[in-house]
Amino acid sequence: MSDTTEKPTERPYILHMLTATPQMSPFDVNMAADAGYQIIVPYCSVEASMVANLTQDAIFSRGPKGVSRTGIFIGGRDVLLAADMLETARKAMVPPFEVSVFADPSGSYTTAAALVALVERHLAKAYGMELGGKRVLILGGTGAVGRVAAAMAASLGADVSIASHSGEARAVRVSDDINQRFGIVTKGVGTTTPAELRSALGEAEIVLATAVAGVQVVSTADLAHAAHLLIAADVNAVPPEGIAGVNVMNDGKPIEGVPTAGGAIGIGALAIGNVKYQVEHRLFIQMRTGGKPVYLGFPQAFDEARAVAAGLG
Repeated sequence: MSDTTEKPTERPYILHMLTATPQMSPFDVNMAADAGYQIIVPYCSVEASMVANLTQDAIFSRGPKGVSRTGIFIGGRDVLLAADMLETARKAMVPPFEVSVFADPSGSYTTAAALVALVERHLAKAYGMELGGKRVLILGGTGAVGRVAAAMAASLGADVSIASHSGEARAVRVSDDINQRFGIVTKGVGTTTPAELRSALGEAEIVLATAVAGVQVVSTADLAHAAHLLIAADVNAVPPEGIAGVNVMNDGKPIEGVPTAGGAIGIGALAIGNVKYQVEHRLFIQMRTGGKPVYLGFPQAFDEARAVAAGLG
């Protein structure tokens, strides 16, 4: 006689991916699969009011053992909305029915974490300096990555200016929003005209380019006005270079045409992307294998990015 007894099978790893946008990022889907999630389900156009119900649907259907193999990822484009959704999901848990939640809207948390961690690393390595007290100019700073990078740098004591090509009014609104939300101090500046940009560059010691891909925000002529520049970092991987002289492969290479005594160094998009990739992978693995629920936002992404950067030697 054949044995027809049903043998127990391991429950699959399931990831529920929520986004307020019309589609989930294929990048994040791929990352989740590579981190070992077996069933990945996107939920698009999710409103903040839906998060609690979706979370409780996910936790109550698998039992206390099943929830350890269940996770929630929050994407989208709005960094503050994603932070709110992460907190809503956390509050919706009913221990022992509790799962891990990871927010990374548009990859902004992990990208900004990699950006700031590499700047911090090179500042110490090349100059023996800390980020605290440094004048940081974030070009394209009103976007997702720029806002998070501003919050991270300001939390370390940097003097952060958020710049907008659309004008000072927009930059000030964004600065006020993140100052109020995160209890930090930043300021907004306009860089609509070449004169405004060059004035801002003339004060900056650290320049972070977080503008849209394929747009050069600092030319060689503009760099000639960066009299105090130590480091320029650019997250743009699409030609042309976001900052002239900062190639995507640069990871601490000197920049030509900078008037700073002793020169300045550049950090390119691929160097930043390498750390960003490792951070996102590690956080997905932490969700899946940590043994207890974790809630991962940009502070945790920054901690992980610092660990990755420290291991680069």
